[in-house]
Amino acid sequence: MKTKVNAKRLKRVADGILPMIAVDRKAAKALHRQIYDAYRTAIVDGGLRPRQRIPSTRVLASEIGVSRFPVLNAYAQLLAEGYFESSVGSGTVVSSSLAEPITSGETVGAQLATSRSGPRPAARRSSILPHREPSPWLRGWGAFSVGQVAFDQFPLQIWSSLVARRCRKMDAKSFQYGEQLGSRALRETIASYLRTARSLRCEPEQIMIVSGSQQALEISARVLLDPGNRVWVEEPGYGLARDVFTLGGCHLVPVPVDNEGLEVAAGIKRYRRARAAFVTPSHQFPLGVTMSASRRFQLLEWAQNTGSWIIEDDYDSEYRYESLPIASLQGVDANARVIYIGTLSKVLFPSVRLGYIVIPSDLVDRFIAIRRTVDICPPTFYQEVLTDFINEGHFARHIRRMRVLYRERRSALVDSINKELQSMVEVLGDEAGMHLTVALPHGSRDVEIAEQAARQNLWIWPLSPSYIDEVSRPGFILGFASTPLVEIPRAVRKLRNLLA
Repeated sequence: MKTKVNAKRLKRVADGILPMIAVDRKAAKALHRQIYDAYRTAIVDGGLRPRQRIPSTRVLASEIGVSRFPVLNAYAQLLAEGYFESSVGSGTVVSSSLAEPITSGETVGAQLATSRSGPRPAARRSSILPHREPSPWLRGWGAFSVGQVAFDQFPLQIWSSLVARRCRKMDAKSFQYGEQLGSRALRETIASYLRTARSLRCEPEQIMIVSGSQQALEISARVLLDPGNRVWVEEPGYGLARDVFTLGGCHLVPVPVDNEGLEVAAGIKRYRRARAAFVTPSHQFPLGVTMSASRRFQLLEWAQNTGSWIIEDDYDSEYRYESLPIASLQGVDANARVIYIGTLSKVLFPSVRLGYIVIPSDLVDRFIAIRRTVDICPPTFYQEVLTDFINEGHFARHIRRMRVLYRERRSALVDSINKELQSMVEVLGDEAGMHLTVALPHGSRDVEIAEQAARQNLWIWPLSPSYIDEVSRPGFILGFASTPLVEIPRAVRKLRNLLA
C-alpha cells in the first residue's frame, strides 16, 4: 500500500547543506566552541555567504555525532554576534547584513596563500581567449535580440504534459548512464526528420546527440583538427565557432562571403590545403545569404580534391519566407566529406540544450572516443520528452506556426526599415532565419551606436566585430523572432534617432 504524502510536510523549511565541521572530544576546547569557531571561520573566509541556509541544530548534532546542547550553545552565540539570523518559519541563515568584504571570498588569508604558493602554471591555451565581459547588447532581452525565440508562443502546456508523463514512467533504468551517441529512439526520429525535411543522407547510427551546436563544434574540432591546421572560416562569421578553432591551436583563414555565400575561389587562393572549412550555407551568419548551388558544388569538389573536411552548421534552416527550404550541403555530398551540425535551440528554446551531429560512418568511432572524454553521454530525460514531442506531431505544428509568425515579424521589420531609414541602410539576408542585417555606410561607428542603443533597451548587435580583418563593414544584426509585431515600428524609430 502506498503511503500518502502530506502536502504540508513537503512545504517545511528545508535544511541547509551540512558544512564540514570536525569536532575533537579529546581537545581542551569545548565542543560548542569548536562548532562556533568552525562556522565563524567559514563565514569570514567566504565559504558560507549571506542568506545561505544553516542546518537545524537537531540535524547538525546528529550528523557530527554530538548531543544537541553544544550545537544550541554555538548557534546562540553566533546569533548574538550577528553571524546568524533566524525567524519563525524561515529557519536559520547566515546574516544578510554582514559587511561585503567579510564574505567576498577574497580574504587577506586567501590572497597571502596564493602569493606564497610559488609558480602557478596553467595551459597556454587557457589564456588564448582573454576574459571578456559580456558586450552591452548581450546583457538584455527585448527588441532585436539575436538568437531569441518567441518564447510566449511555445506550446508550454503540451511540453509540460509530456514532461509530467515521462516523469511518471521513470524507473531504475532512467537513472543510469545513457548511450554515448544518445537515445536510440531520438536518433531514429531525428534521422527520419532530416532525411525528409533536409534531404540528408543519414542513419541513426551516424547521429550523435549533443548539448547544442557549440559542443558539436568542440567535439568535431577535436576529431578532425590538429594544432597548427588551417581552417577556412566565413568572413564575416560566427565568433563562437572561431573561438573553438582558435582554442584548438588552429590558424584561421578568413574567406569572404558575398551574395552567393562563401567565395570558394578566394579560399583556394588564400590557402588551398586547409584541413577544414566551417560554413553556414542555409542562412549565413551574420549576413543571412544562402550559398548558391554552384558554390556548394565548388566547395564539395575542393574538399574531395584536397582531402579536407566541411563542417556544415545548418543555422536557421527551418525558416524560409520567399522559397521552399534549401537542401542541406550534406545531402548532395557524394564523398562523405561533410560533418553536419544542427540544433534545436532556435526551434524550441535555448535552455533545452539539445543538438546533434551527423557523422560520416567511418568517423563514428572517433567521435565516440572524444565524446567519452567530454561528458560520457548526453542527459537522457529531455531526449525522451523531445522524442514524444516530435513523434506526436507537436514539433512540425510548432515550426509551421513559427514560420507564419516570423514571416509577419520579418515583413513588419523590413517595412519599418524602408519607411524610417530609407537610404541610410542596406537590408541584407531577409529571406530566411530569425535575423536580418542592415549595412551602414563605411566609416559608421556601429559598436558605439550599439552601446548607446543598449541603454535604451534596444539590443542590436554591431556587424563589424564579426570580421577578423581590420577592413570590416559596419552595420547591425537585428533579431526579430522575439520582438512582438506592435513593438517593431517603435523600435525602428529608436534606431533612426540613434543614426540621425
